[in-house]
Amino acid sequence: MPTFDSHGLKGGVWRGRLTGPDQPPARVLLIQHAEVLAEARLTPDGERAWRVEVALPGSVLSDGVQTLLLKAVPEGVEGDATDAGRTLARLSLVAGRPLDEDMAAEVAALRAELELVKRELRRLAADLRGA
Repeated sequence: MPTFDSHGLKGGVWRGRLTGPDQPPARVLLIQHAEVLAEARLTPDGERAWRVEVALPGSVLSDGVQTLLLKAVPEGVEGDATDAGRTLARLSLVAGRPLDEDMAAEVAALRAELELVKRELRRLAADLRGA
């Protein structure tokens, strides 16, 4: 079973190291919204290990949260490979103004849940005092 260790994103290139398989996958693809965006370049990096580098196209940068998948596609899979293969890693990109609105909504939801928990704890404490 191959293992991908992400080395992060720098200068628009996602880098990492793939270890484990005797042979590298036929292709390693960068996928977003079931669309292949790019193919990664694999170079040998020791025994049963490969350096993986994939350039992110500018089209992935937009407001909100974008999730990219890195998938290893086995030999013999041709054509639409977005559903084939194994997902090695996920990369989430967060940018833009909608993020502020998303965070505000998330904080409001957490506050509401916290108020509910506080109310229930107070009710339980009152029940224990009354018993």
